[in-house]
Formats: sequence, C-alpha cells, structure tokens
Amino acid sequence: MSTTAERNAADPVLDPKAWDALIAALGEQDQPTATLAKVEELYQREVGAIIFTVMSADFDTGMSRRLYSNHPQEYPTSGYKQSAAGKWNDLVFGEKKPYVANTIEEIATVFHDHELIQSLGCGSCINVPVVFEGSVLGTINILDKAGAYTPEKVERAMALRPFAAIGILAATVTEQASKIRDGKA
Repeated sequence: MSTTAERNAADPVLDPKAWDALIAALGEQDQPTATLAKVEELYQREVGAIIFTVMSADFDTGMSRRLYSNHPQEYPTSGYKQSAAGKWNDLVFGEKKPYVANTIEEIATVFHDHELIQSLGCGSCINVPVVFEGSVLGTINILDKAGAYTPEKVERAMALRPFAAIGILAATVTEQASKIRDGKA
C-alpha cells in the first residue's frame, strides 16, 4: 500500500511541491512566460513533447494567439492565426475533448503546417482544451515522435489541465494589466 506522500509524488495535481513551483513562477516578473515555462516543465516530465505551445482562443473573432512556444523560431508568440476548422474545431472547442493524432497523415488532415511539424521530428500530437466558465479558454499543444501518445499519456495530459488553466489565466491577467498601464483599457 502506498503512502499519501508516494501518491502525491506520483500525481502532480496532488503534489504540493508542484503547486508551490507554479505559485513561485506566478511571482516572477517575466509573465506569462515564467508561469507557462513551469507548465511546460510539468508536461515534459509527465507526458513528453518535442514541441510545446500554448494558445489562447477568441471565439468572437475565431482567432487563436500563441502565448508560449518552446520553438520560438518556428512557432513565434506574436500575432494571431485562424483556429483550425472542421473536425478539430468541433472536437476541441465544441465537445471540449482533446484532439489526438499519432501519425503525420492524421496531423495533415487538420494542420496546414504538417511538413514543418514533420521536419522537427514530430508525427503525433495532443491538443488539450483548457476550459473556463464553460468555454475553451485556450489549448495546450504537445507534439512528439509518431505513435508517442498512448491513451494513458492523453489521460495524463488532460489531468494536468489545472496547471495549464492557471498559466493561460496568468497570460490573460498580464495582457489586461499591460493595457491598463498603457491607458488602453
């Protein structure tokens, strides 16, 4: 039988040290990067990824904005892009379920940049919807080698959403604070 400490160490959502690290990141100056980097660290340890990005979603415009990227040359954090349409949109934004692809062919059916994805050594992805007040606030996007994302890893990625939600909300607060400072709010 495992102890409470062993269970907590095995599950970051129950681990006070994981929460302490996230709270400490929230206190750092470089927001939202510091907090989202801590979220990435957790996803890397628990699920694994070659590419890790975080997107916010704007339903009024149908646009998404990249808030964080561990590949800033290929996936910069500036600007907006049209959210993926069709089955991806229906699943992630409509049903609030993850999109999972384990081959580059599956990825190519929904992402126009599939050749870039493949050139970076990726052939599988999970797009994790992060929900706040009943709507998808944004997505955690993790990509790895083909076949990397088993049902257990998908479940793990979904279980880490509380950390992701705090990271995306930190980005929202940072943006609003910046607008207030600049007199644009």
